[in-house]
Amino acid sequence: MRLWCRLWKDTHMLQDTVVCRTEQDTRTHKIFAALEEACCRFDLCRPIWLEKNIAEFQSVSKTCFYQDSFIEEIPFDYMEIQVIEEDD
Repeated sequence: MRLWCRLWKDTHMLQDTVVCRTEQDTRTHKIFAALEEACCRFDLCRPIWLEKNIAEFQSVSKTCFYQDSFIEEIPFDYMEIQVIEEDD
């Protein structure tokens, strides 16, 4: 599985990273692990999954985390995550 994570500010992408997870695990565990790895790369705390994030991610494998999902102040408008490749 590959997860693409991007940080956006004023319609401009500030940073992006792709995290690959190849271990045998559930899709949910891979997504949480990939998100944690991306946050480490960006030097961010992990965002909180709100109901809107869960629903959006379940339907289109993509969601955005805004300030309301982070405990600390963030220097960007939102973080977007998207599954770009699923395991076979």
